[in-house]
Amino acid sequence: MSGRVGELSAKQADSLTQFRYRIGDILPELPAQHDHYLLRWLRARSFSVPKAELMIRKHVEFRKNMKADTIISDWTPPEVITRYVSGGMCGHDKDGNPIWYDVLGPLDPKGLLMSASKQDFLRTKMRNMEMLQRECQKQSEKLGVNVESVTLIYDCEGLGFKHLWKPAIETYGEILTMFEDNYPEGLKRVFLIKAPKLFPMAYTLIKHFLSEETRHKLIILGGDWQEVLRKHVDAEQLPVVYGGTRTDPDGDPRCRTMINYGGIVPRSYYIQNSIKVQYDTSVTVSRGAVLQLDYHVTAPCSLLRWQFTSDGADIGFGVYRRTAPGDQQKMADMLQVVPSQRYNAHLVPEDNMITCPEPGVYVLCFDNSYSVLHSKRVSYTVEVLPPSP
Repeated sequence: MSGRVGELSAKQADSLTQFRYRIGDILPELPAQHDHYLLRWLRARSFSVPKAELMIRKHVEFRKNMKADTIISDWTPPEVITRYVSGGMCGHDKDGNPIWYDVLGPLDPKGLLMSASKQDFLRTKMRNMEMLQRECQKQSEKLGVNVESVTLIYDCEGLGFKHLWKPAIETYGEILTMFEDNYPEGLKRVFLIKAPKLFPMAYTLIKHFLSEETRHKLIILGGDWQEVLRKHVDAEQLPVVYGGTRTDPDGDPRCRTMINYGGIVPRSYYIQNSIKVQYDTSVTVSRGAVLQLDYHVTAPCSLLRWQFTSDGADIGFGVYRRTAPGDQQKMADMLQVVPSQRYNAHLVPEDNMITCPEPGVYVLCFDNSYSVLHSKRVSYTVEVLPPSP
């Protein structure tokens, strides 16, 4: 059985009932509560209820941390991302699924990562996914059938060594991991077109970020790619440049009002060239080590602000609050305030803050535990600012 609504075995139906019961406390926090949605998480974990429950509970925390419910209305990507990250949604396939185009050739990975933080790219991709999920919901209501996934067309023309730059691969890997962990069964199929000879090398670098299920959805097309695309997408939904008849209102065959084609990022956007920060302290975080810095917050609603940069490579960073007296409490036992992530602070200095809802000891953690070879030099400034009157 496929594990979809109307195609469930008795065992799968029982798993769905158990799953719904076990996550009853977080159902109101999910973007959807119907069986179609819940089955996506079960299929992603081969109908193991405990594994699906763990996955969806992590997703709820992820949505809270990323402010997913309001990210479309309340957050706008930096201008450099809006202008120079290529791709976009354009049309629907024959089953009504929205189509997203990723146009790799014009991308300037180094320029982009020198101009915006990795977290901005993660937020942008999540914002795109939330927009696509809303489009799926609209299509479901319009067509009267369940539409829950996206058709992705990867235009690989122009893929070159500049795209295999290590920080770019690492950032793309984190984006893929975010997608796999939080939008299970979100892809219907992936068409790769105009793949150059370099493609197998690029795929080798990123395939371990993909689940086995996602790998099976990859379809590499040959010289007849336009003909194949037309089998899955009606011509009026497919831009002229991709073998269809669709154009922008002004006749543009590339449909630039829907698909951005990126380009080289001007150096005027480079943050390191425009931001000069004097940091209070510089430390070395040894390979395989975590540096914990305690800051005492005495008044509720105080601001905790941090700025940091790293030399040569990225660094993990997170914020926690101690829940027991003393300084011997393990990080795993502390309250997570800002989830630990790897920041490309060697390219773009990090500058952020939080409002501390209650007093206590807040612990800033610089995490180099994932690096078995290299120590990291980190320069930082941390301030605890009293609440506004």
